[in-house]
Amino acid sequence: MESQMDSRRNLILASFAFGLLWIAGMLWWNSPMSTLRAVMIIILGAVAGLLWYCGMRLWMRYFVQPLW
Repeated sequence: MESQMDSRRNLILASFAFGLLWIAGMLWWNSPMSTLRAVMIIILGAVAGLLWYCGMRLWMRYFVQPLW
């Protein structure tokens, strides 16, 4: 039970890190000229992190085999 909670916590932290890195990369790559454009990139980064979390959770549930 404890390893499942650790796995979920690690997945949440990894998705948060993915979202932050995605936002930082998009802001660096696009260098927004307006506040609205920056806000849209931040919102899309949050959505990207959420989608990454959902996708990895499904991947771990159906495709990852336990080690023992």
